[in-house]
Amino acid sequence: MNKKILACLIATSALIPAPALAQSSEVEALRAQLAAMQAQIAQLNERLNQMEQEEAVAVPAAPVAAVAPPAAVTPAAAPAPAINFQGAPEITAPGGWSFKIRGRLNLDAGLVSAPDSTGRRDGFANEVRRARVGFEGKMPGGFGYRTELEFAGSSTEVMDAYLTYSDGGLTVTAGQHNNFQGLEELSSSLFTSFIERSAFTDAFGFERRIGLSAAYTDGDVLVQGGAFTDNITAVTTSRSWGLDGRLVYMPKLGSTQLHLGGSVHMNDLPSTGSQRYRQRPLVHFISERFIDTGTFSAQREVGVGLEAAVISGPFHAAAETYWQSVDRPGALADPGFFGAYVEAGYFLTGGDTRGYRGGVFNRTRPANGVDAGGIGAIQVNVRYDHLDLTDAGIAGGIQNGYHASLIWTPTGYTRLALNYGRSDYSGAIYPAAGGDRDYSVDSLGVRAQIDF
Repeated sequence: MNKKILACLIATSALIPAPALAQSSEVEALRAQLAAMQAQIAQLNERLNQMEQEEAVAVPAAPVAAVAPPAAVTPAAAPAPAINFQGAPEITAPGGWSFKIRGRLNLDAGLVSAPDSTGRRDGFANEVRRARVGFEGKMPGGFGYRTELEFAGSSTEVMDAYLTYSDGGLTVTAGQHNNFQGLEELSSSLFTSFIERSAFTDAFGFERRIGLSAAYTDGDVLVQGGAFTDNITAVTTSRSWGLDGRLVYMPKLGSTQLHLGGSVHMNDLPSTGSQRYRQRPLVHFISERFIDTGTFSAQREVGVGLEAAVISGPFHAAAETYWQSVDRPGALADPGFFGAYVEAGYFLTGGDTRGYRGGVFNRTRPANGVDAGGIGAIQVNVRYDHLDLTDAGIAGGIQNGYHASLIWTPTGYTRLALNYGRSDYSGAIYPAAGGDRDYSVDSLGVRAQIDF
């Protein structure tokens, strides 16, 4: 009960009029009743005060925990690009991006000895065989790119300039790139057994061309094909176009890698087109060619090649043949030319083997490189190389080469090579004393190489 209620009761009781009673006894009785009511009211008032005092004793409230203001949300930091070193720094970033500088330097020197009576320049020579720099990388969505420029010689040339798209075993390439004319031609010059490729690959004009191609790999089978115009240096003046294809079977039997393949090439020339096939004696730093068809009219060239190789531990062997036929205008006879080579090699250092990947020879990585305290990889190779440029009234001559090489690979990105070659000629274009066109030319070449 609160004070307001009690106050109302007291006021009400005070206002009750006493009846006018005549007798005094009745007055006394009423007075007694009123005194009793006042005593009850006093007790109630005392009880009310006691209750108010009890309510005034505050019950300690539980402390209210301080609420910290919400912390600022910091966005998660994006993963930083990673830098790997594969001959040169390669930057990779999340999402499929990558970028890598690439390049190579080949320094050649040596001697060539030809019969003096031929009147050809020989003796010591040297050159920067290749000096290239470029970049390559990948982009999200399966796309890639490569550009590489050649600075050797007196001019700058575009070697590679293409875009790629890859999806599973399929790769589509557009731009200036290699077409598909054989094992050694498609293997990088960094990884060949000799400082120059076999004679027919140079003589028949194998080179990079602008085109659109596709390659598909399914297990041990590789299929490549494309349509090409001409090399980027001649595309504005030439109207030639061609088709190229290659099929490779590359099973691995235990630790032995096998390679079997074939290629076809067709190049359609303008109506006023011409061709010329010729070749040096092994080394490139000599400008003399002792076999040469000279320039002759031609409408179309068709080439067919076969290739085979085996790699088993330190041993490897490879062989290729190539037939190049030419359609000439009118009633002129159509010549056919032929080239082939067979080679074998062996590593003298334990644990080393020739690299192979994707249907071509690849990088040799020494089991004990000098960068790891070893001596690197040492390999010896021998080769027989044949090229016949005589047929259907075209007397370009025949070259039979007998070659040997010693290759030291200190690290996976450096190489020193010593090559010797003896080229025997039949029907050489330069006569020796007495008109003799059958003679030999000796070549000795040394190369220092680095790539990244």
